[in-house]
Amino acid sequence: MKKVVKFGGSSLASAEQFRKAGDIIRSDAERRYVVPSAPGKRYDKDTKVTDMLYSCYAKAEAGEEFKEDLKSIKERYEEIIGGLKLELSLEDEFKTIEKNFRKKEGADYAASRGEYLNGIIMAAYLGYEFIDAATVIFFDEQGEFESEKTNKVLAERLSRTERAVVPGFYGAYEDGRVKTFSRGGSDITGSIVSRAVKADVYENWTDVSGFLLADPRIIDNPPGIENITYRELRELSYMGATVLHEDAIFPVRREGIPINIRNTNCPEARGTWIVESTCQKSKYVITGIAGKKGFCSVNIEKDMMNAEIGFGRKVLQAFEDYGISFEHVPSGIDTMTVFVHQDEFMDKEQKVVSAIHRLADPDTIDIESDLALIAVVGRGMKSTRGTAGRIFSALAHANVNVRMIDQGSSELNIIIGVSDDDFENAIRAIYKIFVELQL
Repeated sequence: MKKVVKFGGSSLASAEQFRKAGDIIRSDAERRYVVPSAPGKRYDKDTKVTDMLYSCYAKAEAGEEFKEDLKSIKERYEEIIGGLKLELSLEDEFKTIEKNFRKKEGADYAASRGEYLNGIIMAAYLGYEFIDAATVIFFDEQGEFESEKTNKVLAERLSRTERAVVPGFYGAYEDGRVKTFSRGGSDITGSIVSRAVKADVYENWTDVSGFLLADPRIIDNPPGIENITYRELRELSYMGATVLHEDAIFPVRREGIPINIRNTNCPEARGTWIVESTCQKSKYVITGIAGKKGFCSVNIEKDMMNAEIGFGRKVLQAFEDYGISFEHVPSGIDTMTVFVHQDEFMDKEQKVVSAIHRLADPDTIDIESDLALIAVVGRGMKSTRGTAGRIFSALAHANVNVRMIDQGSSELNIIIGVSDDDFENAIRAIYKIFVELQL
């Protein structure tokens, strides 16, 4: 068997955490490929190394002196190296970093050095081969990840090594310039490596024991999710569940490789298994609840809208022309509503409204702000009658006014729109009806 293990920033924030990760890796000979993040916070008010690098590079880019900032970053790594009692020096690496900062190599290069340096330390600590992600993970000139080229090169490279460390978060353009994924992108690297080696399992080690059924900041001690499908996870991640980067499922999904979310500080916990499909039933009708605030709705009305071919395309064209993506588009016979992120839309709202009038000639347009969207997700909803009715009943009992409800054809999820002020109450009400009253 082959296992790919990715460790998050909190799991590698100090020498003590490094040792925990090392013990986990060495306890199972099948854990052959390791993807490290940059050092995270050691305590609440600490700063992540990636943020330190961004700040340091901002000074370099502005022509300010940054040596002291770079020295602070170097000390973070020296603390880890000293605590692990390694015979390793990063002196030359930091000289190169300083030189490239002065040459203004770019913010992506700067941010990537956190994972790069941690990868060197991890490889030295384990006795594994170090492979620079910039030599095996590729982006095209538009910054789009080149999955097939990467898979071919990475698979060939890893076939020649039994055990390796590949830093997370970054790759390179064809000309060698470093390009990063979005924040949390080390999860994606772990998935890419898993696909390349055709891993049996992708273990993602973090500081929590998997996904929880609801946000613990809203619900006290929600139960963990033992098994979740890729599709369910995609819905929950998109709506704010942040244990795993939402794009990390795509490379492994293609190969049917399961992901196991585990806790570095509690390695005996089973965690959450993310799988393509499963016959194992969830304890509850729903698998999870997640949501986001900060949306607004653009409500378009036009008599006989349903009979006008191309009306929806014309409306959405107005949003596309101004670079605004939409979240949901529920519609009726004479109405169509487009939900968008409020912060993206505010400065362009009147331009978009004018464009809709010009392109689609609606009767009226009404904008409503400060809305939240909540996703209730679960493969068990398909075989359970009255799920939507129970949601409406629970929200009515909690005096929450529903602004929108949208159920996908797969019956895997129901999206509810409420005001931002009702967000937490709505989640508590849904949780109560599906979880607390089932206990």
